[in-house]
Amino acid sequence: MSPTGCPTVVERIRASTRTRHENLEATAFSTAMLAGTLPLDRYVDQLAAYRVVLKALEEELSRATGPCVTSVWSADLVKLPLIDRDLMYFAEDGVFPASVAAAPAGAFAREIRAAALSDPRALLGFLYVLEGSTLGGMILRRYVAEAYGLRDTDGVAYYASGDRERWARFTARLNEVLPGQGEQDGVITAVGRAYHHIAAITGALSTGLAATP
Repeated sequence: MSPTGCPTVVERIRASTRTRHENLEATAFSTAMLAGTLPLDRYVDQLAAYRVVLKALEEELSRATGPCVTSVWSADLVKLPLIDRDLMYFAEDGVFPASVAAAPAGAFAREIRAAALSDPRALLGFLYVLEGSTLGGMILRRYVAEAYGLRDTDGVAYYASGDRERWARFTARLNEVLPGQGEQDGVITAVGRAYHHIAAITGALSTGLAATP
């Protein structure tokens, strides 16, 4: 709860996304990753799709000038170089994305660009979902490394980027700059839109894969 006794924006986001998060975990892409049966090109394709999204998001966050966004966004949240490192690692081994998720990734990127013009605070909702996904990556990294015989951070630099202390600082700043429900609503809507797009990306990546119990 906030000092006013009202739910914080992070509390509201968590309550509104619990089912969406569970649905993503049940997709064929996610279950295959946990089972160690995900084709390597699908993993690389996810990285490529996220690169499209993160490029748009990080560029727009870096350009934003409003105090709400600049108080939350910081250089330690940048992830694009990590994805580039992973994609380069696989490219050197001759593994390239099949681009099955290119269309939904592009749609997400376009919505990010549009939001930056119409309601820059919405960028914080998109950022919440992308940054939050790296916490799950801390767990998934082991499954990915074992499945593809990866060592250290080779091919998993993005998945290895989760940091609970950084997440705590990020969510604390988010709660601080969005104390009232009226200020929170647009960001929470953006979180829902981010989940919509991530579901579309994961759905595309799941094409032709059988869900693993």
